[in-house]
Amino acid sequence: MASGFPASFLEPWRKCIGAHEKEQADDFPAYNSATIDSLITTSIPTDLYVGTGHTIYERALLPAIRNAKHSVHLVTCFWADSPTANSIRATLFELAASRASQSGLPTLHITIGFSSRGLFQKLFHTSSRNGYVYSPSEWKALKLPDQQTLQSGSIELTVKTLFFTPLSVMHPKYLIVDEAEAWVPSCNVSWEKWFEGCVQLHGGAVQSLLSFHERVWGSGTSQSNMASIHYPQYPDTVTERPATGSRSGDTNASLVASVDDMSPTQAVRLTPGSPIPTILLPSSHHRNPGFSWIPFLRKPNPPMTPLNAALLTLFANAQSSIVLITPNVTSKPVIKAIVSALERGVSVEIRTNQSMMLLEQLATCGTTTSRCMNELMKTYTRMASVRSRQAGADLEAQLHPLGKLEIYYYQHRPEREDQSDEPVVSHFKMTMVDDSYLLLGSGNMDRASWWTSQELGMLFYVPGFAEKLLWEKVLRVRGRRAFPSAVPTR
Repeated sequence: MASGFPASFLEPWRKCIGAHEKEQADDFPAYNSATIDSLITTSIPTDLYVGTGHTIYERALLPAIRNAKHSVHLVTCFWADSPTANSIRATLFELAASRASQSGLPTLHITIGFSSRGLFQKLFHTSSRNGYVYSPSEWKALKLPDQQTLQSGSIELTVKTLFFTPLSVMHPKYLIVDEAEAWVPSCNVSWEKWFEGCVQLHGGAVQSLLSFHERVWGSGTSQSNMASIHYPQYPDTVTERPATGSRSGDTNASLVASVDDMSPTQAVRLTPGSPIPTILLPSSHHRNPGFSWIPFLRKPNPPMTPLNAALLTLFANAQSSIVLITPNVTSKPVIKAIVSALERGVSVEIRTNQSMMLLEQLATCGTTTSRCMNELMKTYTRMASVRSRQAGADLEAQLHPLGKLEIYYYQHRPEREDQSDEPVVSHFKMTMVDDSYLLLGSGNMDRASWWTSQELGMLFYVPGFAEKLLWEKVLRVRGRRAFPSAVPTR
């Protein structure tokens, strides 16, 4: 199919998936060389948000749910008693009351899918791909309205969980409203004050996301929430939106900023000049990832899912720069690809956390981000020393300079720590390569995301994407430089 993505990316990505399709035949869902082009599409991104998970729900997702007419599909990984759960509950009560006061409204089908609620829920969870569907009598424990209240507003609700022992969570997070518009946040329904991001979009990518959703969450539900009703859809054309300012690149943007300039609660409204080339990048869960505490028994290569293959292709093809914002970095293929890129002269910037979810890191990969980053720093220092000696030994040699390596650890603003929207760590996931390829979604650069969890990413081809300043300006004042020198950023 026609695509705005360069062939230099598409062809090796397709070949990578095709070479491993037999190994991935049982993936959930599975994609191969015959079906992979169905993931290539376009989209119209309309808004970008950053802040805590709660502020993103309050500013972006919950208003969309309140305006839903036909369907709502909300998927997250972790569901916990929290301010966000309370806000979802209040929104559903408000929506039911509003609809009850009107007559002749079509039934609103709402599905909620999540993977993790607590230890016992995961220990005793069914291994069926149909998952577990919560009965209405169990909704109260999830902080959801009762069935009678929802039915008074012609709302049908299905709540379902999917989890596969020992470690395979369904990690994607997204919202689809009326099968026409989607939000892809990085946040869970939880109490954590973490830095998060979200993209809002419509166009063909929403239909690709909906197809993925039905293949994963549509099985085993007894209600009609997944019925193929024809709902109105946004055309894959540009929607005119007001903009008070513009930036360079393929989009015009207006910044919707908080009154507090230091607040991480920020947003930018986009008006693309044309539909943006987009690829939906799923990554299936894998129950048995081949991890072993004995190093020589470990499985060295990750499953070659569409997401993993895309990242490895992007890293291998990078010409000038790689920027990673990720909660953790413990995936050896990622670190190996970074070292290779640095050797080619590609600059690499990593923004991560020094000590986030340490027990989870040790349980899933036997190491931590700080250990992996320390080893990367040592490797880079050795590479620089060798390159320097080689240049000194042969003054006429035309040695390619190493790329610049920068590593930052997230550090909250101490003067704002009493503010409800000041994140304590960063949970945002963003990869940008050569200032042209932008990847957002659920996937981390840790072993769990590359081997065991189901993940979902959205890859956009956006040369000259200046709206990255939205998260850059927040993180620049919340970064402690670990390499090349331990000098706090200002």
